[in-house]
Amino acid sequence: MSVGVGNRAALTWVVNISVIVLVAAWTLPTFGILVSSLRDKDQLAITGWWTSLTSSERNLPAQRAPAPAEAVQDGDVWVLSGELFEGEGGKASSFGISSRAPQAFEPGETTELRDGGMLTVDETGGYRIEYSKQPEGTRGQRIFVTGVEPPRFTFDNYRQVLFASGLAQSFINTLTVTIPATIIPILIAAYAAYALAWMEFPGRALLLAVIVGLLVVPLQMSLIPILKLYTDLDIGKSYIGIWLAHTGFGLPLAVYLLRNYMAGLPREIMESARVDGASDFDIFRKIILPLSFPALASFAIFQFLWVWNDLLVATVFLGNNEEQLVLTGRLRELLGSRGGNWEILTASAFVSIIVPICVFFGLQRYLVRGLLAGSVKGG
Repeated sequence: MSVGVGNRAALTWVVNISVIVLVAAWTLPTFGILVSSLRDKDQLAITGWWTSLTSSERNLPAQRAPAPAEAVQDGDVWVLSGELFEGEGGKASSFGISSRAPQAFEPGETTELRDGGMLTVDETGGYRIEYSKQPEGTRGQRIFVTGVEPPRFTFDNYRQVLFASGLAQSFINTLTVTIPATIIPILIAAYAAYALAWMEFPGRALLLAVIVGLLVVPLQMSLIPILKLYTDLDIGKSYIGIWLAHTGFGLPLAVYLLRNYMAGLPREIMESARVDGASDFDIFRKIILPLSFPALASFAIFQFLWVWNDLLVATVFLGNNEEQLVLTGRLRELLGSRGGNWEILTASAFVSIIVPICVFFGLQRYLVRGLLAGSVKGG
């Protein structure tokens, strides 16, 4: 008996540790994206989010001092002076006068320039060029500086995303695609699941096996044939076409999930209803649907998240025209042709998940019950 208790305690520890690891594996990257979305884009480009609370060192863009001819006399010398950090704060860790050696000198050192001037850069980023005689020339000296900057956070990334041209229209377009593409497969799958669970007809087992097999078929295989069919039917590049496409892609999972749930409902309830004279439609509408709400909500969450975050299917069946461009397509355009604007990418991620998060937390209490339904049956 004691061995059993000991094993159970050890298993509990294993389960708890596994849950903590899984939660951390999902939470830490999300937290990192959130921190990155609030960071200055220049610091984000060179350091990771885990360094966001510490100062960062980076090579600032080369700056050109005023032309030597603009030097002002100060006693026996002519002087040019200015600031390299442009009011951003920070400290200079090194500087240089050539792109080949941008970190050649320490702050406070003095180096001779080609035109005879003497350049000094202090730790605050201020520079001073002194000439022993009045200089001539119209081309200023380039100065390279490596700065240690304090952490900077900003909402400019979110402003750029939220106030992007056409974003509101893309948000409406995404809702127009997602809501019907979530509701339609639920309506169809609920009827099919009831028939597969409680109605006897030839080929029922084979039909269920085909539906399960469709779960593993890559949807990419069917995109071109379906688009060609839509073009022949004159519904290509339309909302009707993408609604039907998402319905077809979502039906196998919906039918499988709902069928398992409905098959686990007590048989006595259905038999009592039939004794009272209820038809299959009455049983489905008055008994099955209310009892199956956890499974319906579970699938609704999955389908909504899938359609809301979809880009491939929307691009194929709607295209990239401005009137029908969905949110994921609009955010992709903000990234530019090279996709290197990390500050836009991270801010876009959180802008795009606002609605899915609301849907998830609104229905999450039904999620586990719906997923586990039918997995265990009493004797």
